[in-house]
Amino acid sequence: AKQYRGRMTDAAALFPADVSELTPEILTASLAARTPGARIEAFQIAEVKYAGEGGASTADRVVLEVEWAQGSPPNLPSRLVLKTMLVGPHALPEMYETETRFYADIQPETEVESPRAFGCHFGGGNGNFGLLMEDLGERGASFPSAVSEVPAEAIRSLLGELALLHATYWESPRFDAELAWVPTPVAGGMQSIFTQFGYDFAQSQVDLHPFKQELIAPLGMDVRGLWDRLARVREEHARRPPTLLHGDTHIGNSFLLPGNRGGWLDWQLMTRGCFAADVIYLLVTGLPTEARRRDQEELLRFYLDALGRAGVAHPPGYQETFELCRRAALWGLVIGWLLCPPANYGEAITVENIRRTVAAVEDLETLAAIG
Repeated sequence: AKQYRGRMTDAAALFPADVSELTPEILTASLAARTPGARIEAFQIAEVKYAGEGGASTADRVVLEVEWAQGSPPNLPSRLVLKTMLVGPHALPEMYETETRFYADIQPETEVESPRAFGCHFGGGNGNFGLLMEDLGERGASFPSAVSEVPAEAIRSLLGELALLHATYWESPRFDAELAWVPTPVAGGMQSIFTQFGYDFAQSQVDLHPFKQELIAPLGMDVRGLWDRLARVREEHARRPPTLLHGDTHIGNSFLLPGNRGGWLDWQLMTRGCFAADVIYLLVTGLPTEARRRDQEELLRFYLDALGRAGVAHPPGYQETFELCRRAALWGLVIGWLLCPPANYGEAITVENIRRTVAAVEDLETLAAIG
């Protein structure tokens, strides 16, 4: 394998569009804020996963085997994963900026299980970004999807992590101060993009991929009707007392550590909004439909208990939570999977997620509840 060995210069932390142009200097510069004193002497590229190939969604991933320079902090990992863009942007800069700010501003103050970040950079209007993170494989992590079997214990663990995140920021006054930058359900980050262009993109995806139209046919409503009802839910959530949401909690954005301990990846759609959006999306995509129907009440109650244990003095009641969740279920169908190109995760995963979200919208009588 080719080894990249560098000289220390005043390299800016700008990640190149070609992996062959990556240098130890660029990697080292990106470490300065999060991992002071760390310096990469050399590295080898072990693997590259490109967005759109089914293994990566909206960013590329480069697995690096690194050699740390003498004097670097102890106990740094020998493998890092660089999440970046190669050969031009794959999504809008707002997605990359939000995720970078999660790792820079939010992760250091929360205990929610997420990949450890050693360096992060967002280059502003040009969309250039990079995250240097731990290789979760070194901790024995697995990466579930809607077409894999996910143990019930793992779903409970993931719900517990969401409860911890939500409790930490439950109705926080900081959303009017230093966290005012966090997008709402209707504005800021990708939410503004969804508000302006989401319907057109969802409709174009359904037109381009007829299987999506076939899968939503049981609902008896076209994309316009679904989008208009989702807009009502998003506006309602924007008016509710907020907490911090992961924002995109389909099961494919989680990881499982040994012992079925769960954690969360891909914070590009982080939002301040209604807790129910995170909770129902996990349950609907993480469980086969029959299991979700059977276990959803017990799991919602588990989540509410976890909120209390994490410090929320007066968690919502079960009935209120159910009503919020049944309405929030539409987000996962429309923005989660009608809008998402099949190339991001592959057609099989896309189809199964649409099947599960359609079934949930039917079971929960979501459209009737929205009105």
